[in-house]
Amino acid sequence: MILYGHPFSSYTWKAAIALDEKGLTYELRTIGPDQPEHSAQLAALWPLAKFPVIDDAGTAVSESSIIAEHLDLHHPGPRLIPVDPEQALTVRFMDRMFDNHVMGNMQGVVNEHLAFVTPTPDPFRIERAKAALDTIYSWLETALPDAPWACGDDFTLADCAAAPSLFYADWAHPIDSKFARLRAYRTRLLARPSTARAVDGARPYRHFWPLGPIDRD
Repeated sequence: MILYGHPFSSYTWKAAIALDEKGLTYELRTIGPDQPEHSAQLAALWPLAKFPVIDDAGTAVSESSIIAEHLDLHHPGPRLIPVDPEQALTVRFMDRMFDNHVMGNMQGVVNEHLAFVTPTPDPFRIERAKAALDTIYSWLETALPDAPWACGDDFTLADCAAAPSLFYADWAHPIDSKFARLRAYRTRLLARPSTARAVDGARPYRHFWPLGPIDRD
């Protein structure tokens, strides 16, 4: 199994966490200017050349949520998406909440500080994205169950999505102390071995964070 991505990429984290939770061995091939051959391999597998992508014995699978679904279909190990349709629907819904409303709004803040995306940061867009983060933080505070993980006692695709999204969102717009349940959930996620491995793998690249130095987590 080969995973194409970057150690600092949130969606690469999501795929890597899924692979680790399934107990699968894989090689991470980093996409970047120092490894042009990896970029060429990625483009040959997936014409859009967007990561993450896995090469599973010659089968290319893209998009982090679909990668997790593929792993459940074709590999042993703990399920990331429950067999029960109603439970599976809840997991997929929470996956979308973390990707679209936490990760998406975090990226909205970050993009305003990336010169190649926005030459001049727009304070209005930044505040709008932060307000949207506060809204989803508030919703998650009440939506998270009285259980360790996003959908209950089992670690699922929803938690694979939550780990990178909450990790970086708290850097972009810290989760207020009034959201104690959400903050505790983030702490549990970061203590999970699969997430801790992703965090440690990204440490050498923290200088990429455009909002200033980070000396925590």
